[in-house]
Formats: sequence, structure tokens, C-alpha cells
Amino acid sequence: MDRLVKAELKGIELVFVKGEESSASFSLTNLMHTMSVAVSLSTKNPSFFSFNKPFSIIPPLSSSSYTLLSHPSGQPPLTDPPDAIAVKTSMVPSGKASLDDLRRRFSKPGPHIFKDATLPIFFLGPHVIEHLISSNTQVSDTNHFLNKAISGCSGKQLSVLLKSAAVSGKADLVRTLIHHGGDVNHKDSNGRSLVSFAVEAGHLDVVNVLISSGCEIDNSIDHVFHYAAAINSVDLMDALFRAYKNTDSIDSVDFRGQTPIHISAIHGYMEVIRFCLSVGASPDVLDINRCTPLHLAAKGGHLDSVECLLEASNYTKYALNKQGKTAFALAVENDCSNVYDSLHLGDALNRGARVGDVNVIKSCIGEGANVNGKDQNGWTPLHRAAFKGKLESVRILLSYSDEVNAVDDNGYTPLHCAMEAGHVEVALLLIGYGAKVNLKRPKGMNINMGVALKSDSSKNHPCVVQSLCSDEFDS
Repeated sequence: MDRLVKAELKGIELVFVKGEESSASFSLTNLMHTMSVAVSLSTKNPSFFSFNKPFSIIPPLSSSSYTLLSHPSGQPPLTDPPDAIAVKTSMVPSGKASLDDLRRRFSKPGPHIFKDATLPIFFLGPHVIEHLISSNTQVSDTNHFLNKAISGCSGKQLSVLLKSAAVSGKADLVRTLIHHGGDVNHKDSNGRSLVSFAVEAGHLDVVNVLISSGCEIDNSIDHVFHYAAAINSVDLMDALFRAYKNTDSIDSVDFRGQTPIHISAIHGYMEVIRFCLSVGASPDVLDINRCTPLHLAAKGGHLDSVECLLEASNYTKYALNKQGKTAFALAVENDCSNVYDSLHLGDALNRGARVGDVNVIKSCIGEGANVNGKDQNGWTPLHRAAFKGKLESVRILLSYSDEVNAVDDNGYTPLHCAMEAGHVEVALLLIGYGAKVNLKRPKGMNINMGVALKSDSSKNHPCVVQSLCSDEFDS
């Protein structure tokens, strides 16, 4: 005979709760028609499991009920393969035996002992999944522990567990929980989405699973681009932008009024700054302290970020924060001398153009100053040199720049500036380099006629002066 008894279940399922005892019942049936059967129950882990009847006798063709008890523990004793109840049997012709007799009977192997059944023990419930999330073991979709544990959870419990799984970085587990009913758009008590937690933890694979499963974000709460910026992850930024592509998200502000570029500037993450700029983010946003990203990069002495932001905006280096300080002032205040030149070089070039210092102009341009860079009013160094009548400065600047017709915020070109100030020689030089004389004169502009007509150059070029001072110049 192969078996003396039959188990009603193929496995035992226990709902595990931390720190609490759990139990499950099962039945065994004696298959013998005329003889009683002795039963012995055991597991590999007797310190965790026990039985209400470890030894018993079942009369012929009768059934007996048993209870498996698990003792209180902080974590389920998961093993691979799982622990199991070993059911051993032996025939009892007399139908009677004491407990000591049964212990002795099953203590020695032999032909009188039958290994009748093996009943695997499975743990169910959210506390088991919590353990799987917190452990170092990567759990696959097909892992029997996980699937069994999930069968003991409600949809709401699975949704709550998704947050821990997302933070842990276990993409397979996240995918499995969603597949079994976890709500991918479950929010925590503060209204934050699962994606925001995965981004904050830096788990790109989990973010991709959540996005592909339809997880949505709220820009006013889920500052996902800020979190990605804070950990210097361009890969996360790219995945997020492709999934939630709109300017509201990339330019969203947090409670400090800061955009992702502000966050990147604080840490000096130039690549993240470049990415944000490449998808349309503004470098000119002011936070609650009226600081631009450049203020924050300068304050931290992050040279690469400073230079990147200077390339993106001609105006932010002149912006004043709530304390009336420029980015350069903050760099000085924080002794970040490595960014002085980048922040002040354009100023030095403008000053050299204004006073006619040709050596300073050449030096600044040689060091990388932007010859076409504009100040807060839109003036280039050429505007300044033309307005001040610095002929040699204009000549040098023209040799480096092809933007002779650059227009400031009020519509003035360098030629306008030269004529309003009465510098005819400068005007003629500008015209020689392609300055347009038929550009519309800015409203309120007055050409200094007296100075123009008294100039020695005007005597040599009366037609030009007449053209500059005529209505054609206004057309």
C-alpha cells in the first residue's frame, strides 16, 4: 500500500501577522477499512511551528482534524523550498497506543513507517509582502511565495504596498502588484503619486514600469523633475519629459518657488541644466527670494553651471535678488573666486568699450567674453562705444562682431546711438561695416544736428550727413 491516510489539502496557508500567533486547520482521513493508523506530524522548523496533536491515532475509515500553529515572530520564516508538514504513519493493529509508545514508534525509521504526505506551508498577507520588499532577495513575477502572499491581500492593501515596492526599486515586484490589482494611481496621505517616490529614490526601471502602467502625476504636488534634478539624473528627466511632455512640468515650481533648474544650479549639475534648457525650460525664473538659477550657481561656486546659464540668458547676471544683489555679488560674498571672471568679464568688456580702452576690449574677447552680449537694457559693447564716440573701440569691436545692426530694448542700433550723440565719424565707420541707414528711428530719438554739421568729417561726407538727418532715416 502506498498510503495509509489522505490529506484534504495539498498545502497549508497561514496568514502571517508580525508579532502575532497564526494558525490553520487541516484534516487527515484513514484509508484503512479494518485497522487504526498512527500519525506523526513534524516540520523542519519546530522552533516556529507546533501542532495541537503531534501524535495521534485515527480509527479505520475515519478522519481527524489538526491545527498548525506558528509562534509570534517579526518576519515569516521563508525558505526555498518552503517548509512543509511531514505526515508519517504506521499501522496500529490493536487500535491503541500511549503517547510515549507513539514517540518511540516514530523515532526509528523502518518498514513500519510510511511517509504518507508532504504538505507545503505558505504564508499569506501584506506583512509577508512587506518582508519580501525589505529583503535583499529580488522576487520575480513567478515566485510562489509572492503569488501566495498576494492571494491573502485586498486590492487596497496591494495599493498601499506599491509605495514601498516603488521606493525599494524592485520593478518586478511593482509590476506583479499592479497585475494583481494594486492601484497604480494610489496616492499617499499628502496626495503624492507613486512615480514621485520612485523618482526621489532614483529607480528608473520602476519609473518606466509605473509610466507604462498609466501612473499620472499632479505638477502642483508631484515635483518629479525637482527630485530628478536633485539626484543629477538626466535619464530620469528624459523619461519623465517623454511621458509628461509639457512646459508646466519642466517649469513647475516648488514651495520655494524654485524650478528644476534652480535645484540643479544649487548642486552644480550642469548636464541636468542643459537638458532642462534643451526642452524649453526658462533660466530666468525668480524664486521666492527673487533669485535666478544663476544666483544659486554663483553662490555655490559652480563654474560650469554658471557658464551654462550665462550662455542661456543675456540678462540674468544683472538680475537683483530680494536683497538687491547680483549673482556676482553673491559669488564675492561666498568667496567663490573661480566664477568671478565668468560673471564679470562681460562687464569689463562693456566698461572697456565705454571708456575706449582697446587693450581691455582685446583681452576680454581673448578670454572668451561675448562680443555681442547684451546688458539689462539690450545694449551690446558696440552700442556703448558708439554712444561714447570711441572710434578705435568701435573699430576693434567691428572686427570681432558681425552684428552691426543689433537692436536694444528700445529699438536703438549702434548707429542710432552714434548719431544721437553726434559722433559722425563713428556713424560713418558703422555704415562702412554695413550699418543700415534706413532703419526706423526710435520714437523720441534726437540726432544732434549741431554736432553733426560742425564735424570735420561731415564736410567730407555731406551726402551721408544729409541722409542720416533726413526723413529717410525714419522710414
